[in-house]
Amino acid sequence: MNIVDKNDEEIMVLANSMWRDLIKSSNDGNYGDFVKHFSPELTLGLNEIEVGRQFSTSELTRSLSEEFDELGIIRRGEHVSVLYRQRSTKREGEWLGRLVLGYEDDEVRIFGASIF
Repeated sequence: MNIVDKNDEEIMVLANSMWRDLIKSSNDGNYGDFVKHFSPELTLGLNEIEVGRQFSTSELTRSLSEEFDELGIIRRGEHVSVLYRQRSTKREGEWLGRLVLGYEDDEVRIFGASIF
């Protein structure tokens, strides 16, 4: 199955649920929950100590607003990138959130996630 074959509404239902999980686990500083939907390859590439440091030192990663705006979907190969406008509960301004989704072993997984 290829995620790019899903329509926008189907993709957004999956993506928004996973984005909300990432926001909650980031705000809580919970590494285990943060990576639970990640592809094994992505998880292996993460440094748990570095992610933990970001959770403990970055005000942004611990103050993400539960409210966000969907900006769009980009399809490429066997993955989709879902873009979000993300805000903080403590810092002024807006950030661009990106979530990369695809299938692995017949399950939708996160292949990339970032806020910048």
